[in-house]
Amino acid sequence: MAEEKHHHLFHHHKEGQEAVDCRKEEKHHKHLCQLGKLGAAAAGTYALHEKHAAKKDPEHAHGHKIKEEVAAAAAIGAGGFAFHEHHEKKEAKKKNEEGHGKKHHHPF
Repeated sequence: MAEEKHHHLFHHHKEGQEAVDCRKEEKHHKHLCQLGKLGAAAAGTYALHEKHAAKKDPEHAHGHKIKEEVAAAAAIGAGGFAFHEHHEKKEAKKKNEEGHGKKHHHPF
């Protein structure tokens, strides 16, 4: 270990390092997007479970309905987060391509 990594408040980029950072940022947003999708699926599944439990257990139906609504709200929030990260990933990819000289050509 000849050189240790130190994290500083201000990051100084050398030439050639910018492309690596853009690619790293793109992967970071991709992973967060996938986590958002997973969270949305899990919360949606839990909401369906609570909806079923409310039907099967009429004694505690009110509590199950509240849990169902909270889980549904969490699923919507996680879906929104995934959507946001998807667009962040697209912006990072566009920034990465512009750094390499690639340009978007439109057919019209």
